Amino acid sequence: MLGIVVQIIISWILIYVFTKKNLFVLGFTPVRKRLFQFIIGFIFTGVLCAFIQIIDSTLTNAQWELNPNATFVGIVNFLWWNIKSVVFEELIFRGALLYIAIQKLGARIGIFLSAISFGIYHWFSYGVLGDVVSMTVVFIMTAITGLVWALAFLKTKSIALPIGLHLGWNFTYNSIFSKGPLGEQILVKGNENIQLMDELNFLINFLLPNLAVPLLTYIFIKFFHSKLYSKDQWVETKG
Repeated sequence: MLGIVVQIIISWILIYVFTKKNLFVLGFTPVRKRLFQFIIGFIFTGVLCAFIQIIDSTLTNAQWELNPNATFVGIVNFLWWNIKSVVFEELIFRGALLYIAIQKLGARIGIFLSAISFGIYHWFSYGVLGDVVSMTVVFIMTAITGLVWALAFLKTKSIALPIGLHLGWNFTYNSIFSKGPLGEQILVKGNENIQLMDELNFLINFLLPNLAVPLLTYIFIKFFHSKLYSKDQWVETKG
């Protein structure tokens, strides 16, 4: 938590130094609108993630069961862990630096730089640095997602929707379906009676999460533009 507080302070300083604005340019207000953006983003990616896991379990004839060791306090801790990790990443990649890049370099360059840096960051967080094939796969799958989330920030003029999209996916994937780095959490998967063919495994575990989901998220942002977009305008000061 202390790290996030430090991030917020540094973000405020950077925004003031480079644009003479304050932290509220990251779109924390109006609260009601931002809360709506967060919730709808959380639900959207959470449902998509759950749908993919259901497809996988249906094809492998596996059953999801409630973890007998799961507790209410544990679930709250799982959620809090995901919130901290998501907010940490969002403040870096869809926060002050993206806002400044958009202002100084333009929207297109800004969101592409954000996406590229998001992809490179995951070389380190996934521990694949040095493995060219893994680095390429990780970069593609995270940079595409980062691009769409950066676009969400640009269109809504707020970090609320990117946080919702990010947290909805991470909490569902990591904690509800226990596929994250912390192991078994809320649901655990029973024995798989059917082994997926390589092609189906590639479709479910790569193409759907990393290409179909960002595409659907992009369509979602475009379709709900009247509800999600902000009427506030950023004045770009390139140069």
